[in-house]
Amino acid sequence: QVQLAESGGGLVQAGASLRLSCVASGGPIGNYNMAWFRQAPGLERVFAAGIHWSGGSTYYDESVKGRFTISRDKDKNTVYLQMSSLKPEDTAVYYCAADSSQYLSQTRSKYESWGQGTPVTVSS
Repeated sequence: QVQLAESGGGLVQAGASLRLSCVASGGPIGNYNMAWFRQAPGLERVFAAGIHWSGGSTYYDESVKGRFTISRDKDKNTVYLQMSSLKPEDTAVYYCAADSSQYLSQTRSKYESWGQGTPVTVSS
């Protein structure tokens, strides 16, 4: 299984931007569907954005569409989540996840590897 390590979280004001990074080790990210999930206090962990292993498609939850962008750098074996126009409701712990199946999924149980998470707090 690939190991994942997130970074880049922090405390920002509403309207600000932030970029999260997820460095993978133990396998090339080109072999995996990669996703960002987020878990707000007291709530379940939910899908935010994903990129297909081919790099040919991305998918976003409606709550982040148009504000967040997922991308990857295969040379650095790193996946990014660029977040802009942040809102207080984006406050959560953000997790990077990897899945080796054929199709990109929004289902948490499909993902085999997870990072430890990086917290993002957006103040109003």
